[in-house]
Amino acid sequence: METITDVQTMQERCATARQAGRRIAFVPTMGYLHEGHLSLLREGRRRGDLLVLSIFVNPAQFGQGEDLDAYPRDLTRDSELARSAGVDLIFAPEARDVYPAGYATYVEVEGLTDTLCGRSRPGHFRGVTTVVCKLFNIVQPHMALFGRKDFQQLAVIRRMTRDLNLPVEIVGMPIVREPDGLAMSSRNVYLSADERRQALALIGAVRLAVKRVGEGERRAAVLIDAVRLRIEREPDASMDYVQICHADTLEDVETVDSDSVMLLAVRIGGTRLIDNHYLFQEV
Repeated sequence: METITDVQTMQERCATARQAGRRIAFVPTMGYLHEGHLSLLREGRRRGDLLVLSIFVNPAQFGQGEDLDAYPRDLTRDSELARSAGVDLIFAPEARDVYPAGYATYVEVEGLTDTLCGRSRPGHFRGVTTVVCKLFNIVQPHMALFGRKDFQQLAVIRRMTRDLNLPVEIVGMPIVREPDGLAMSSRNVYLSADERRQALALIGAVRLAVKRVGEGERRAAVLIDAVRLRIEREPDASMDYVQICHADTLEDVETVDSDSVMLLAVRIGGTRLIDNHYLFQEV
C-alpha cells in the first residue's frame, strides 16, 4: 500500500493503471474510518483490480460554525485499517492542493439539493459535488462506492455523474449499524455516554415508523408526528428534519408506498446525526 499526497502524481499513477487495463475501484472518504467505510473497501477490493481510498476533510462542504476544525483525523489509524481491507493507494491531499489560490469553479446539482440536508446546510452539497467531481478527474475510477447512510448525497452524486456524462459506475452500499442499531458515523465519537444512549432514538424512531406501516398506516403526516414524538422524549435531542420522500426524486410524499424512504437528521447535544430507511423493509 502506498500513500500519495500530490495531485499530479495520483493522476498519473491512476492513468497508468487504466492504460494497463486495470479496473479502478474508488472509495472517497473524509477519514476516521469505521466499519461502514471498511464494508465499501472490501466490496471495492472484490470488484476492482486497483483499490483507491481518498482521505480528505473537505472544507468546501462545511458551513460556518460547523465542525471542520473538530472533525476527527488520524491518518496513521486510517492507514492501518485501509491496509487490512486491501487498499492499494491512499490519496490524502492537503486543502491547498485541492483548492489552490484563486480557485473559482464549483459543481451544483439543482432540485435534489433543495430539501433535507440541502435545506438545513446551505452550500453543503455544492462542496460535496465539487470535490467528488475533482476526485473522479484525479483518480479516474471505473466505479466509486458510497454508503446509503448519506442517502441524499448518494442521490445527488448519481445525478451529477449522469448529467455530466462521467464514465463512473456509482455503487450504493447498505448502512452498517452498531449492534444496538445506531448507524455508524465518524461523528459518533463526539457523543458522551449519555448522549450515545439518547442517540438510539434515531433507530427507535425508524423501527416505530416501520412497525406502524406494517400495521397498515400509510399517511406520511401521521408517521412523521409519531417519529417526532419519539425523538422529543430525549432531553438532549432536537429535530433538524424528518421527512418521508420518494427514493428517486426526494420529493415529499403524502401516502407511503414501496418507494418511500424516511430520512431524519437529529442533534443529540452538539452532534448532528442522520439516518434513513425504506418504510416497507424491516430494520
